[in-house]
This record gives sequence, C-alpha cells and structure tokens, in this order.
Amino acid sequence: MPSKIIHVYCMPGMSAKPNIFEHLRLPESQFKIHWLSWIPPYKKEPIADYSKRMTEFIHHHNPILIGVSLGGLIVQEMQKHIKVRQVIIISSIKNKYELPKFMRFGRKTKLYKLLPTGLAKHYSVLLKLPIGKKNKKRLKLYEKYLGVFDKAYLNWCIDEILNWKQEKHLPGIIHIHGDKDRLFPIKYIDDCEVLPGGSHIMIITRFHWINKNLPSLIEKRLSAKTNIS
Repeated sequence: MPSKIIHVYCMPGMSAKPNIFEHLRLPESQFKIHWLSWIPPYKKEPIADYSKRMTEFIHHHNPILIGVSLGGLIVQEMQKHIKVRQVIIISSIKNKYELPKFMRFGRKTKLYKLLPTGLAKHYSVLLKLPIGKKNKKRLKLYEKYLGVFDKAYLNWCIDEILNWKQEKHLPGIIHIHGDKDRLFPIKYIDDCEVLPGGSHIMIITRFHWINKNLPSLIEKRLSAKTNIS
C-alpha cells in the first residue's frame, strides 16, 4: 500500500514571491509542496489575526508548514490555530529574544517608523546604474524573487517583526539557520540546524544543502514524535 502523501505549505519572507521555493525538492512519493502568497494585511492587524486568516489557504489536514524569515513567524502563529504535523523555519527567529540588538533598539526608540519604505518599489532604477557586477547580480535576484512593495504592507511587516510578542519558542520546531545570516545573526539564535556559509537568502542560494538534508530532519523529528506518543 502506498504511503499517504504529506502536504507541505511554504510561506515566503517579507516582500518575497512564492517562487523563492522554486528549487525546493522533497521526495514526491512522500510529499506534495504548495506555495503560499502574501495577502494584504488590514490596518493595524495583529500578526496573530493575520496568520489566522492565512490558515484559510491550508486545504489539507495536518500539514507541514515551512516559513522563511517573516514567513517563519507567520507559520508559527498559524500553528496556534490549526493542527500541523511539523513546523519548519528557515532564516527566521523563534522568539523575540532572537532579534538582533539593532532591531531591539529600533523597537524601543521607534526609529524604524522613519524608514522610507515607500522608496522600495523604485529599486529597479538601481539596475540602470553603474553599481558593479556583484551588486547588479544581487539586484537581479531581488527583481526575480521580490514583488510586494506596497508601503502600508512593508510598514506592517517591519512593525510586526520588531514587536513580535512570542516569549518562548514553540516545542518541536525545525529551525535551519545560516551562520552568515546578517539580518538575524547566528549569535542570537538558539537550538537550530546550522548551515555553514548560509546567508539570509539561502533558500535560493543553498537549496542543494536544504534539499539533501531536510527530508532526514523531517523524518527524524516525526519519528521522535511517534515514539513519544
């Protein structure tokens, strides 16, 4: 008898299109991958309420949820509203204490509210400037994988990241984090699978490592849950 397929839902990071998961591969005999997309948040909508609305796009019972960066916060909040088999976060945080010091400072001073988020949609202008091959290549990646630049949305994202209230990380989460992540530096992160050389965008740049190691990480964690139960 064939094994029952496990449905995997993937939530991208801030501003990112779901195609950041285009290279993610899991054994098709066991898993089926579904991409989630950002929906517009309501004005001053708490992340808990937003995440509850996102559960409306989960169409299978007891799925695995994968979230990257801010998407990692979203899937952790979704877990509080629906039954899930496993939560996996990549390049993300598990509680407010894993935020780096500069973000905590921004939270206390409210300086983040001065960020010119309305300029984000004009980043494509930079592609026309003589900025060097390395930066040009990086901007090309942004052009391909980023697509949500609404000012209200960006302000909401930044506010919800900096003011996330989760005190303790939820048990059983698989957390994959790069030791070269500049947004969420590894020195603030506890209890994670470290990807050597991985940056904040390693879901795109280091997908071979993720594809090779993620199935065994899932199997190990699900087996442990089965033995406990």
